[in-house]
Amino acid sequence: MSEEHDRPGHDRPGGTEETEETGEAVKTEAAVEAAGTAEPEAADDDTPGTPAVTGRQRLIAGLWPPRLTRAQLITALLLFALGLGLAIQVRSTSGDNTLRGARKEDLVRILTELDNRGQRLQDEKRGLESQRARLESSSDRAAEALQQTRLKARQLGVLAGTVAAQGPGIIVTITDPHGGVEADTLLDTLQELRAAGAEAIQINDVRVTAGTYFTQGADGVLIDGHKVTQPYRFTVIGNPQDLEPALNIPGGVVQTLEKQQATADVVRSQKIVVDALRPPEQPDYARSSR
Repeated sequence: MSEEHDRPGHDRPGGTEETEETGEAVKTEAAVEAAGTAEPEAADDDTPGTPAVTGRQRLIAGLWPPRLTRAQLITALLLFALGLGLAIQVRSTSGDNTLRGARKEDLVRILTELDNRGQRLQDEKRGLESQRARLESSSDRAAEALQQTRLKARQLGVLAGTVAAQGPGIIVTITDPHGGVEADTLLDTLQELRAAGAEAIQINDVRVTAGTYFTQGADGVLIDGHKVTQPYRFTVIGNPQDLEPALNIPGGVVQTLEKQQATADVVRSQKIVVDALRPPEQPDYARSSR
């Protein structure tokens, strides 16, 4: 036999092609079976159609809705109360610094008024202590108590304007040739005198009491509804050493009147008479027990 029959398929035409085609077919079938039995892979986050989850969204999802315990809630309430208290304290402390921007003249006036008020309170304290001592040492306490009650009633009558009074004090005459002094300036003068310890005041023919009011009318100044004309005359009972300096302090009444082209003359006297009276008001329901 020839060599062609001893090696069949090697030199046969088309034999190699059949072997290659058969191998490819076998590989294709194995790939299909492997694809059918393999588990599907997880879809990637970057594949189209799947929304991406950012770090901010994960943070929000972790914080909201909040999961607070009872201890955390109590701590939050305590911190809120502490912050509120600190804010109120800071605000109240800053409100005490209102005098930082005040003028030197205003500070001098305030200090003078405080000193005078402190001195008057000390005098009142000594007077009350003296009354108590007399009541405790008096043999007839009823008569002593009646005497002190009458004295107190007279003092209250002076303050109410129903009783005339006399004593040391000053007379302040305000002359206003240009008509620049109005009701508010006269009210400031009255307040300065009261702050300096005035006990009884009369302006022209009007007795000043705790309820006195000033009005700027078309025809001039009205005090308690009564028209007063210049010169405005303040008759004041009190300590002259306290009253006059209160009007002459820097930025006080005298300097204010000078800016308005008016003048204020202050005269001290050891006997000032305040005799303008107000009718006593009768109570509606109260009656004397005697």
